[in-house]
Amino acid sequence: MTTTPLRDSADLQAHGIAAAGAVHWNPSTSLLYTHALLRGDGQLAEGGPLVVDTGLHTGRSPRDKFVVREPGSEDRIWWGPVNQALAEDSFEGLRAKVVAYLEQRDLYVVNAFAGADPAHRVGVRVVTASPWHALFAKTLFIEPTEDELRDFTPGALVLHAPSVAADPAEDGTRTGTFVVLHPTRTEVLIGGTFYGGEIKKSIFTVMNDKLPLEGVLPMHCSANVDDDGNVAIFFGLSGTGKTTLSADPERHLIGDDEHGWGDSGVFNIEGGCYAKVIRLSEDAEPEIYKTTRTFGTILENVTVDESGVLDLDDDSKTENTRAAYKLEQIANALPDKRAGHPSSVIFLTADAFGILPPIARLTRDQALFYFLSGFTSKLAGTEIGVTEPQPTFSTCFGAPFLPQPPAVYARMLGEKLDRHGATVWLVNTGWTGGPFGEGERMPIAETRALLGAALAGELDDVRFRTDDVFGVEVPVEVPGVVSQLLDPRSTWRDPKAYDIKAQELAWMFRENFEKFAADADETVAAAGPRV
Repeated sequence: MTTTPLRDSADLQAHGIAAAGAVHWNPSTSLLYTHALLRGDGQLAEGGPLVVDTGLHTGRSPRDKFVVREPGSEDRIWWGPVNQALAEDSFEGLRAKVVAYLEQRDLYVVNAFAGADPAHRVGVRVVTASPWHALFAKTLFIEPTEDELRDFTPGALVLHAPSVAADPAEDGTRTGTFVVLHPTRTEVLIGGTFYGGEIKKSIFTVMNDKLPLEGVLPMHCSANVDDDGNVAIFFGLSGTGKTTLSADPERHLIGDDEHGWGDSGVFNIEGGCYAKVIRLSEDAEPEIYKTTRTFGTILENVTVDESGVLDLDDDSKTENTRAAYKLEQIANALPDKRAGHPSSVIFLTADAFGILPPIARLTRDQALFYFLSGFTSKLAGTEIGVTEPQPTFSTCFGAPFLPQPPAVYARMLGEKLDRHGATVWLVNTGWTGGPFGEGERMPIAETRALLGAALAGELDDVRFRTDDVFGVEVPVEVPGVVSQLLDPRSTWRDPKAYDIKAQELAWMFRENFEKFAADADETVAAAGPRV
């Protein structure tokens, strides 16, 4: 897209920024590449991707995320460890530091949209002094047309200054790193971290606050659709397979990470993908692999030699190596980024205990129980300090990005399921044959076969068994899948050890759910594991 001048009323002065340097409005990809390379901020790799290093922060820093406590929103915010309160005067002080930094530098301003449904989209403006972060925003959000740019009005503002560090004693932060949302002003401040994902997830947090107010369910999920219009959505945290499993050559990709579910169906919140690429296989994931050799892709913390040759297997910087690329780089991506109502809802979990079956069918109440539970394992590198899989419960499969209480999102999901009758599946992409360190990671080919059968309706007539502990329905046989895999207990060398660990996990579910008991229906609370 060519650089387009904006109306005077949309100048940076409207945001209190008196820019002393050059301001590049809606810069082209080539310009951003050129500036990043001239500044030494990145390296050009074979095929054309821009390789960058995010330094100390190679993942999100959730303990440094804050929400401003202010009258316009404080009654609806889910206050606590996820949404730590920051006083308004602390926000103003941090904002002044960020603005003072930005005013003395050449700036890059990216205007884009979050939300492919025009009825529910938000105009996003990102202001940064870093050309590669501007390219990241340009890639991950939805680019406006020339006509849309002429009429563009920002509804959300991100002031991005990774080189600015907070003073905890003065600014009320935990460390020098800060990601702060002011809900009523819809402004985000980012400092102390170069990790690109903070830009993306801060706007997802904004949408998680705004969309429920419009009757739309925001979801941390990928989505695709077949030629007959059958939509599938895949909930899951980082590393559970949202991107990999939704990039199915037999289906059209709607998006890989963030969606809304409104009255017209599902729509992508983003315009790009942000995929983990550590040990990416050209054979197993050809579509995503190809993007790592393509102009316009940003590769974070991927090793590249002096000749520009990539080594996707090298985890010396982090396990959380990433590729940011436009959705259109996936050959079967749906241009409109919108489709109808889901007929299949998939909960992806990377079970580090090796207990859960590779696929199970859930009742409506079980669906809400497991949605509120959000059980998975944090995978290495996705957050600071995570070096091996850690069992965790992240409510709604996206707790770090929920400004409002989980019950809000669970209630909306229940209403959607009641209205549209989607089948809900729990899919374990984690371990089989034992826990992490003893068992093996679930074979991706088997997971794809099971999902393909479920989405095609091929499991509708197969025989199911009810799991003794978790109460979910598990298929006994699926064509093309080794039957032993469907019974996790039979894959363990010591079945009694499986039984002990299964009870341990069941108790973890029950103990975790106690915090939702007051707001959840009794039938939902009773739909969990038997202990």
